[in-house]
Amino acid sequence: MTATPGREQVSRVLQQHGALMVLAALVIVGSVAFDSFATAGNAASVLVSSSFTAIIAVGMTFVIISGGIDLSVGSLFVFGGVLAAYGSQYGLFVALALPLAACGLVGLLQGLLIARTGMAPFIVTLAGLLGVRGLMLAISNEGATTYLVKDSAFARLGQGGVLGLTWPVYITALLAVAAMVLLQRTAFGQNVYAVGGNEQGAALMGVPVARTKVYVYLMSGLLAGLAGVLNAARLSSGVTILGIGLELDVIAAVVIGGTLLTGGAGGITGTIAGVLLLGVIQSLINQVGNLTSAFQQVVSGLFLALVVVAQRLLGRAQRLG
Repeated sequence: MTATPGREQVSRVLQQHGALMVLAALVIVGSVAFDSFATAGNAASVLVSSSFTAIIAVGMTFVIISGGIDLSVGSLFVFGGVLAAYGSQYGLFVALALPLAACGLVGLLQGLLIARTGMAPFIVTLAGLLGVRGLMLAISNEGATTYLVKDSAFARLGQGGVLGLTWPVYITALLAVAAMVLLQRTAFGQNVYAVGGNEQGAALMGVPVARTKVYVYLMSGLLAGLAGVLNAARLSSGVTILGIGLELDVIAAVVIGGTLLTGGAGGITGTIAGVLLLGVIQSLINQVGNLTSAFQQVVSGLFLALVVVAQRLLGRAQRLG
């Protein structure tokens, strides 16, 4: 039995825009329940803190839609930050180019291994997670050396801004718009959907499967490195203890935003909504006052489990009447 058009349409809308709906509902509830929630300062705080995760999540969206996963992004985030702070002593160009080149190279190598050898993305990127963090510890003397940002122009990249928002927020917005266009309006974006939906079928249709996979992992590495660069500029140092478990937060945000872990479906709008939703949850927990930040992980985990169950039910509703 096939799904009725009405039910199928409702299921699709809920899958694609459910995170945005829940986000709007939580904002309304928080605004009513807490006087300090619906303020410009709190909104700016949520946007700034969420911008780094959002940049990484944009790259992860492409990876998951293509049917893959990237567990190395947390390590690449901190690795990029340490390299940026180290490179800042040689000027703005080195502070930007060094970490992006290194993180992009890691993403490229992972993509080549996955695309050309058929190795599982989980294994390849898990090795990347461990290897990159090992490299970071090696160049920072087991984390004992914290490189300080010495270029003022580079520091302003993470600390300056207008209208109460820092530049990373605006950079995130520009990247999100560019990613939407790339995913929805270009042949490459359609290739990503095709590879994630049915890799064998995509190959038979002439889609460059291997090249598409390489590109999405290259993009993921570059964006994780960029997030680390901007965070180092914001903190004026390359902090070595960051990024642990960040890959799980990013994956959670992408899945909460409606991107299927099985690949072939998802979008940037949902991902941004998922990132902001986690940020708003953290903000609401902070408003309560007597809950620790660890409680946010519990709520995020429960919410992710509910979303995955909902995705399965919605997917079934699209197939059954």
